Amino acid sequence: LKRVIRFDLLDEQARVSYRMFVKDAERAIEGWRWRYHNYPLNQMSGTHAEVPAFLINYHRVDSVDDARAYVKRLHGIAPMFDQLIENVKLRADRGIVPPRFVFGLVIDSVREVIRGEPFDRSGGKNVLLQDIEGKIAALKDADPVTKQRLQAEARAALTGSVKPAYEKLIALLEAQQRTATDDDGVWKLPEGEEFYAFAVRSSTTTKMTPGQVHELGLSEVARIHRDMHAIMARVGFKGDLQAFFKYIREDSQFYYPTTPEGKAAYMKRATEIIDRMRARLDEFFTTKPKAQLVVKPVEPFREQGSAGAFYEQPAPDGSRPGAYYVNTIDMRGVPIFEMETLAHHEAIPGHHMQIAIAQELTGIPKFRKYGGNTAYVEGWALYAEYFPKEFGFYEDPYQDFGRLYDELLRAVRLVVDTGLHAKRWTRAQVMDYFRRNTPNPERDIFTETNRYIVWPGQATAYKIGQLKILEMRELAKKELGARFDLREFHDLVLKDGAVPLDILEENVRAWIGRKRG
Repeated sequence: LKRVIRFDLLDEQARVSYRMFVKDAERAIEGWRWRYHNYPLNQMSGTHAEVPAFLINYHRVDSVDDARAYVKRLHGIAPMFDQLIENVKLRADRGIVPPRFVFGLVIDSVREVIRGEPFDRSGGKNVLLQDIEGKIAALKDADPVTKQRLQAEARAALTGSVKPAYEKLIALLEAQQRTATDDDGVWKLPEGEEFYAFAVRSSTTTKMTPGQVHELGLSEVARIHRDMHAIMARVGFKGDLQAFFKYIREDSQFYYPTTPEGKAAYMKRATEIIDRMRARLDEFFTTKPKAQLVVKPVEPFREQGSAGAFYEQPAPDGSRPGAYYVNTIDMRGVPIFEMETLAHHEAIPGHHMQIAIAQELTGIPKFRKYGGNTAYVEGWALYAEYFPKEFGFYEDPYQDFGRLYDELLRAVRLVVDTGLHAKRWTRAQVMDYFRRNTPNPERDIFTETNRYIVWPGQATAYKIGQLKILEMRELAKKELGARFDLREFHDLVLKDGAVPLDILEENVRAWIGRKRG
């Protein structure tokens, strides 16, 4: 590619595409050495959970042919899982096996997928059966006899193909669980230290070392603690930071009850927060997404291992909206004081703004529309939590504390991710650091710690991405003075898709140069 492309003849967008393609290719070439250094079955992600999520959320059934395709996919789970099992065994032969605790969580998740009718009598219909029967029942092009036959075929596929496939997974997991160790960091893997250094560079799209990331994390934790002390003074709290953390964790005013009413109230208020930001978007952006956004609870079959909230992108053709998911399994995991910053991060102006706009861009290749660099994507979302503070949001001091609460989590991630994988911290050490330095509830600490163990390096991207966007914004403000326009800056950041941070910096500096003339 480098030998045949005349870079000087490319237009602006083609140059961005070229630079991104080259960097992606170079990273992929370097990463080929580490292609087996991951855990295909883990509590955060994996085919075992992604297949039912895809069928339920993405596989539309608008015709009899669509229903038959759904049933065919149910039968296709068995050969797909055979390939998955082969990949897991291949890694085990190379000494790449998750820590022992992962297995129990994954086994529970797998069993949840095959719980209920027609698999057993544990209570109610299985989620997949509910989904396909409901979709078939709603068909307009099928008579009752055809619908009945399709539903019977779906049941047969579930019992004849899906159940045995998941049971084979359980058998594999139980066998590996018996020989797994309690070593948590990837330092334990072959060439683990080199792999983790690559993982950090790849996640952050920088040249930072694990040691540099660790020190940055310690510095950011200390700064955020100082800002939290200012909130304590504002609300008149008497006591130290740990006492305030305890108050935040335990006082019932900060949590909706884990009841149907409490969950509904959370969803209603989250929607109101998003609507308030949506009403002011013209102040901050000239480009806005066409795709709609919905707020949804995480489905029961994947709520046990899921994060407190996350975003799923819309269909490119506009047939499905973007979704802001909230995990309501335990409402103490999604406190009221965190609602504003969480909605800004996952929905508007965070992930939904950035991802939907990228998908709707024209004149750029698909790898830029649909690809992603974690440091950019998550850095933007964390920046999207921060900048509303400058424009009158977070009026409630406890919501402002929630903003710091979430920023603190991202700073702590720099410390504990590198602690786990570079400094050989144990899972218990990470949880203890969380308890001493954050107000996070135990379930949150449990889920977050487990996440960093199976996704090494990924969690370092958020804070580093946010700091780079802020650094570039402040540079532009300083260089341009009165000519700086926040809306123009935001469009600049969003108009190229999810670029690596070094390319983002190049783009911003070039924009500054053009503005200065």
